[in-house]
Amino acid sequence: MKTKTRALTQLLLIIFIAIGCIACGGEEVEGGGFAPGLSGSDSAAPNDDLDPDPDPATEALTPEEAARFLSQATFGPTQESIDQLASSSLEAWFTDELDKTASLHLPYVLASFGPGEEFLDEKNNVKSDVIYASDSFWLAAIEGDDQLRQRMAFALSQIFVISTKSRLDRTPQTVAAYMDVLTEGAFGNYRDLLEEITYSPAMGVYLTYLRNQKANETIGREPDENFAREIMQLFTIGLVELNQDGTPVTDSGGVTIKTYNNEDITGLAKVFTGLSYNHSSYWGSLQELPKEALYQPMVMFEEHHSPEEKAFLGQFIREGVDGASSISSALDTLFNHTNVGPFIGRILIQRFVTSDPEPAYIERVADAFDAGSYTLPSGDEVGEGRRGDLTATLAAVLFDEVARDRTTALESLSNGKLREPVIRFTHWARAFRVNSADANNEVILRDASSPKYLAQHPYGSPSVFNFYRPGYVAPGTETGDAGMTVPELQIFNATSSVGYPNVLTLFSLGISPKIEDGFSPAFVPNYSTEISLAEDAGALLDHLNLLLTHGTLREDTRARIAETLSLIPPNSDEQLLARVQLASVMVMTAPEYIVLR
Repeated sequence: MKTKTRALTQLLLIIFIAIGCIACGGEEVEGGGFAPGLSGSDSAAPNDDLDPDPDPATEALTPEEAARFLSQATFGPTQESIDQLASSSLEAWFTDELDKTASLHLPYVLASFGPGEEFLDEKNNVKSDVIYASDSFWLAAIEGDDQLRQRMAFALSQIFVISTKSRLDRTPQTVAAYMDVLTEGAFGNYRDLLEEITYSPAMGVYLTYLRNQKANETIGREPDENFAREIMQLFTIGLVELNQDGTPVTDSGGVTIKTYNNEDITGLAKVFTGLSYNHSSYWGSLQELPKEALYQPMVMFEEHHSPEEKAFLGQFIREGVDGASSISSALDTLFNHTNVGPFIGRILIQRFVTSDPEPAYIERVADAFDAGSYTLPSGDEVGEGRRGDLTATLAAVLFDEVARDRTTALESLSNGKLREPVIRFTHWARAFRVNSADANNEVILRDASSPKYLAQHPYGSPSVFNFYRPGYVAPGTETGDAGMTVPELQIFNATSSVGYPNVLTLFSLGISPKIEDGFSPAFVPNYSTEISLAEDAGALLDHLNLLLTHGTLREDTRARIAETLSLIPPNSDEQLLARVQLASVMVMTAPEYIVLR
């Protein structure tokens, strides 16, 4: 045991030294930070021997192109998925993904409660120690076959934000049902999704309009305004009027034009009154509710809905209109605003392809959103032709020339995005074929939001504004000086930049902290393929270069990793494994990996 502990300690030391060496290849910025690959430095230049991209509609994919597409559209490529896509086409893969059965979350959470077992404990608190909704997320993201759907649902979860950093931490079934709304609606229509979100008890709890009551002048009560404000600011139209290309509309003096004011919020807040759990009583306590009410859509109680005229965004809902009709009319008004296409299109581009999309790219995606259809490179169309079609919008994001022209992307100084920490981790688990993605006994994966871990946790945002804002410009960086938006840099700091490699190292070495003893081991990587290559550092790096960075490792990065690997002679199975563990962590902490281009 002492020998094994000593070997692990030595390997950890080598990894930490090696990561420091790799980081030296990044571009330093003011304040000691570092913006790898997006900084305008020629240190991020692509390999000279990269071949120009072929037309994806007419020529076969290279493995590198397949790996890059899968890095954008899934929770991380595997060798098998790269091989399959390279022998097929992007369009065939995309349309196949649309037909796959959705991996849902609520059944998993409900199954964690035994037959007849109550959700509430003896103190009438909801049992949160039975299961975490995020356990189901890790399973679906890592093991789910419906990768594109799951990836889109995760992107939507960063627009329609709810968080377990709230009272929702007590009701995993409520969160899981919300996750299923996004999962099932990922390829649907944005208008339909808006309605399902509005009636979701998860959103009702999180933005405090569940049991939101009509005004009462006698006691000075006014309707809660949280949801009214956020559905405009974050879910549909944003703060300022936009052109179709996402640039702000300005008045004759060059000043941006606000989309709404406080009177609009007040008027819209009246719409979202009268909703409560699906139960006979508006005020039923949690212990009085039927189990299903915690995850069924909310229902309208007319006696608590505001009957007054409701005025917002230049529209009026006349006095006496019932609650459900008022909500439908309000959602139609928001959905049909010209801002929605460019506002939502820009965020989706950021989540899949590039942090600072050019206006022409945003306009093309917004046009697909408005038209409800998109013409693929082959000439085939996707989408039902109804405004807000998310399949058409997603196709426009992923098949755009900016997304698909690999050579131009690698040469550009502004193209690309930081891989968000959750996706880096899922990629590690998928790439190295962990035996099980059951996170129920993993301390870190119960809440990875601490900067000492991943600084991000699925459905665990610190606020309704997500982990990072889409318009975030990082101060004191070269990207900031260039006025570029790089949202993920909002959680990339001195602590989190070390937390991620620490987490990666713990899981790579199989020493991640556990909640309790006696569980079957999970998140155990299968390095057999890599071990078979480990004696030859060049062959191992060729493999990892494709699997992890779609062929973009620079020669100086490879040289640093190879030099570090030479510190571990390949004389035993233990040393070959150590080489693989070291190489995988070094590649996945290199600038070429952190930045997806």
